[in-house]
Parts: sequence; C-alpha cells; structure tokens
Amino acid sequence: MTPHSVPQFLTELLAARSPSGYETEAQAVFDRHVKPAADVYAKDALGNRIATLNTKGDPVLMLAGHLDELGLIITYVNNDGFLYFDTIGGHDRIVISGRRVIIQTEHGPIFGVTGKRAVHLMDESDRKKVPERHEMWIDIGVRSKKEALARVSIGDVATYDHELQLLNGSVATARAFDNKVGAYIAGETLIRLAKAKRKPAAKVVAVGTAQEEIGVRGATTATYAVDPHIAVAIDVGHATDHPDCDNRKFGETKLGAGPIICRGANINPHIYRQLVAAAKRAKVPYQLEADPRPTGTDARAIQMARGGVATGLISVPLRYMHTPSEVVDLEDVERCVRLLVEFALALNPGDYAHW
Repeated sequence: MTPHSVPQFLTELLAARSPSGYETEAQAVFDRHVKPAADVYAKDALGNRIATLNTKGDPVLMLAGHLDELGLIITYVNNDGFLYFDTIGGHDRIVISGRRVIIQTEHGPIFGVTGKRAVHLMDESDRKKVPERHEMWIDIGVRSKKEALARVSIGDVATYDHELQLLNGSVATARAFDNKVGAYIAGETLIRLAKAKRKPAAKVVAVGTAQEEIGVRGATTATYAVDPHIAVAIDVGHATDHPDCDNRKFGETKLGAGPIICRGANINPHIYRQLVAAAKRAKVPYQLEADPRPTGTDARAIQMARGGVATGLISVPLRYMHTPSEVVDLEDVERCVRLLVEFALALNPGDYAHW
C-alpha cells in the first residue's frame, strides 16, 4: 500500500452499507474478494462469512472482523411524511442531526436528511440539551405519509452519507472504518497466506462476522461452528492522541504508531506474547493497551465459546469512534495484515496456547 492508495477490497467494504442485521452489501464484497482464495467458503443463518484455508491444518486459527456498522432503522412515519427512527448500535445523539443519510429500500437508495428544531427556535435551556431520539426525524422531501410510504417502509435502514476521503498522506476518514478495516484485515490475511510460497501449518479461518454492534452475535455462532483452538479478533481501538483525551484515564495510543495489541483478562497470555513476537519479526511497530475485563469486541464472545478459545485482540488506532467521520492511518491497517500473516505462519501443530 502506498501512502495515497487504498486497496480495492477495503474501498468496496467502506462503500458497502451494512448496519447490523442488514449486512448484505458488505457480505457481497467479502464474497467477491475472499471466496476465490479460500479452499472452503460458507455462509450461515446469522449472515457470517466463513473462509477456510488449509482444511487439514493444525491448530485451527480463526481471524474475525465484523462486517456490520451503525445505522438508523425507520420505526414510524407521521402524517406529514417525516420518518422517525431508532438507532442500531451505540450512537452519540449529539452528532445525529443535520446529516445526509441514505436509506436502503426495496426500490433502491432513497436520500434524506436528519432534522431537528433549529437553534433559532429554541429557548436558552433547550439549546443546552442533547435532543432525544424522538425529537429528531429523517426528511425525504415528501408532503404526506402516503407519499413517504410509497418510497420507504417501516424497518428500512439508513446510514450516514459520509464516504472515504484521504486527509493527508495515508490518514483517511470514512463513515465505517469501525469495523470495515477489521473485516478487510481478516480477509486480506487469508488472501496473502493463500498466495504465499510458504504455507501455514495451521488451518486458517477468516470470518466476516455479523451483528457485532448489537452484542457480538455473529462471532458467538461462528466460533461455535469453526471450533478454533486459537483466535484473533480484529477491530478498531481508541487513538488517544487528540485534545480532550486524558491519558491518565484512557491510556496512550496514537494514530500511525502501529497496531494496538491488547492485554488483560479477555486475552490468552501465550497469544499476546506470540502477537508481540510476530510484530517484531515482521518489523511492525506496535502499541499496547490494557483492558481488565471482557473487551467491547468479538473477542469476548470468541473466548467463551464451547470449551474456551485462546484469544487475542489487535486493533487499528482510530479517532472519533462511532461518529460519521472516523479517522485512521491506512499504514496501520497494512501493518495489521503483515503482523497476522507472520503470526499465522509461526503456529506449529499442537500449539493450542493452553496455560
């Protein structure tokens, strides 16, 4: 990856609109890019994509990055044709209003704008409040409920209309780096292992998981099906190198300083050490984060599947998580792929990371 290029696979994933439970567009991208490299390729009832390389290998290594993103779901249309919604995933209500959105419908995309009462029409106390969800709506430019329901349906979902843009060199912004980068890294690692002259001893299973944002649901079922000995979840982590982020509270992680490798109760200590060793062999800079409890990622579901899985977690440093304009350094994304290729190649038969 050069500083000013974005891999086509990642570009397509970022363009795909895939709120939890509506991952169809992202699934299609994963299918297109990962399926040709896999020895076996499967989908399941929750919408996971499961790509397997070296089916007879040992140990079984699962790489998981989630395909879903935040969204809005239409719940009610009033008599004037304004659409009311609920949130899919953890939104900050302060950033919802005043956004262009695209609604996925049976008839194709419908464009709209999230609205609320203008600041000029608020008294002083109202201006200090964050609007409640029911105090915002989506305006699609119609005049009646009948006209609105001819275009959209209850249960249709919307995503912000904020697309990929390079800011400076390899630093980029997009609507859903969380977690299209993780799905890309899982799939791209398998693609590169399939092309490598040296083949892994391990059976490698790259999973694009569904419904992470609403409770790591896809990872729960996918891990049961894959039954891995070892797994690494790939997600985004908070870069704390911006104003108003106290390192005493949130630790110190930076954009462009390499993958974040997690330590803590959710993380198998042998896998942690092997990830660090792989980073050093691959000459990839890395950062550490400490998490004393189950992480807010697929790793927490994976670790507890069946009889337990030796689990690791690497994260791409990201600013402004769960906003319409998340920011990452694409060099960190590439470094994650290189780290995981090295990690997978170093696994030996019988290495199950029990301790």
